[in-house]
Amino acid sequence: MAASTRIAQPVEEIEIDDCWRQIGVRGDKSCPLLKQHLHCRNCPTYKKIARRLLDRAAPSAYRGEWPENAGRAGIDSADDEAMQTAVLFRLGEEWLALPVGIFHEVAESRRIHSLPHRRNSALLGIANVRGELLICLSLAELLGIDERKAGDQGTRTKVFRRLVVVGEPDKRVAFTVDEIHGLHRYQERDTLAVPATIGKALSAATVAVLPWQGRAVGCLDPRQLLTMLDRSIA
Repeated sequence: MAASTRIAQPVEEIEIDDCWRQIGVRGDKSCPLLKQHLHCRNCPTYKKIARRLLDRAAPSAYRGEWPENAGRAGIDSADDEAMQTAVLFRLGEEWLALPVGIFHEVAESRRIHSLPHRRNSALLGIANVRGELLICLSLAELLGIDERKAGDQGTRTKVFRRLVVVGEPDKRVAFTVDEIHGLHRYQERDTLAVPATIGKALSAATVAVLPWQGRAVGCLDPRQLLTMLDRSIA
């Protein structure tokens, strides 16, 4: 009886629309969905393509190529780790940056219901975000930023208020910003030291200054900021 011969099936070729490299976070960032999802990894299109890639059959030469690629992984990942992604936003005249990892949502500005007997002026009240009641704080008040300065400039500074939701998955809070620029990638070597001329509260939460479009953007420490937000609620 002749031995049966197993014929290898050709690997399915999958055409990938790598939109994240064209108009997403690794491209020119012109995708209109970035304002909603903040990062391509949160987009349903990105997840769908990733699922298709994981489900496809491995190429026959994969095992032979893997050791060579693994040796280069350290070099490639080092470049990726050097890049940081932050969300840039404005409070009054101050432009600030926070790591994208603590952002959950950027929503339209909405009514904030005040709380009775509040002792902290930074605690504004609560707002309904997608059916969830979130505590809303004044980040400008916490950082000692005068939001009225931008308004005094008239039409030179446009105000597009947004409600920003940040924090840990089980402990989310919201604050209002005057403007959201969106995502910005940079390297740590691009940043400068924090000048001694900024306010005490803002200085305590700022770890570096990032030059951007002729402006000095304060890079906030996410842990320090979340600690300040927690203290203002207590």
